Amino acid sequence: MIVVTGATGNVGRPLVQALATAGEQVTAVSRRPSEASAPKGVLHRQADLAEPERLKPVLDGADALFLLVSADGENLNPQGILDAVKAGGVRRVVLLSSLGVGTRPESLSHTHLREFEHAVHQAGPDWTVLRPGGFASNAFAWAETVRSQRTVAAPFADIGLPVIDPADIAEVAAAALRDGSHAGRTYELTGPAPVSPREQAHAIEDALGSSVRFVELSRAEARAQMVQFMPEPVVDGTLTILGEPTAAEQRVSPDIERILGRGPRTFAEWAVRNIAAFR
Repeated sequence: MIVVTGATGNVGRPLVQALATAGEQVTAVSRRPSEASAPKGVLHRQADLAEPERLKPVLDGADALFLLVSADGENLNPQGILDAVKAGGVRRVVLLSSLGVGTRPESLSHTHLREFEHAVHQAGPDWTVLRPGGFASNAFAWAETVRSQRTVAAPFADIGLPVIDPADIAEVAAAALRDGSHAGRTYELTGPAPVSPREQAHAIEDALGSSVRFVELSRAEARAQMVQFMPEPVVDGTLTILGEPTAAEQRVSPDIERILGRGPRTFAEWAVRNIAAFR
């Protein structure tokens, strides 16, 4: 049995679907589970990683766990969670981390994910860490203004990063959860090429078949918007990566092709598949 935390999110939802389609017994876990959104036969459980002492009933009988924490994991106890995982007899853990843990080892915005990686390493040899770059699905933040004004507003208009389709992360996670040959490995996951915010807006425009205007925000304007729903260290770390990416953050990783036997999906493919959100 495979337990998937964050099961209603952009990675968790396609991961649950992929595992269920492959015939795996799946328990989908979230703080507010929605049975209507998951495949038939998937067990739904409600749990909060902030209360690791209550995880035992969720983990009973599980062989593998997909561990997804919030963007920073600030209010979570990595060791407490992994102690509960070990006590539950779970053999395999796949952790969703971030590329920034490797590219910016001193960054305050990635402190808690570094702690989670350390805790997972200490829990035993049967672990896999996934370090994706920026998600294509972050473009959902533009959906409202595209629908109402046919406008995308973002900073750093022409700086490109190889953003990744969350469905690709889900497929890699499914492979790692089902196949022990990925144990003890850390994978960097990116899209096939750097794509700038302006290029992303053009891709949405093409998928819509309707003109979309691009407005470049200053860093200060973007920060003022982001701090309304993200912790300040995470906002500052994110803006630094977006505006001053290192060569490692702009590099395209070969790991998806090595694992899945195909190249990663493009941002344009993501936009076409999710264009209903922008209509």
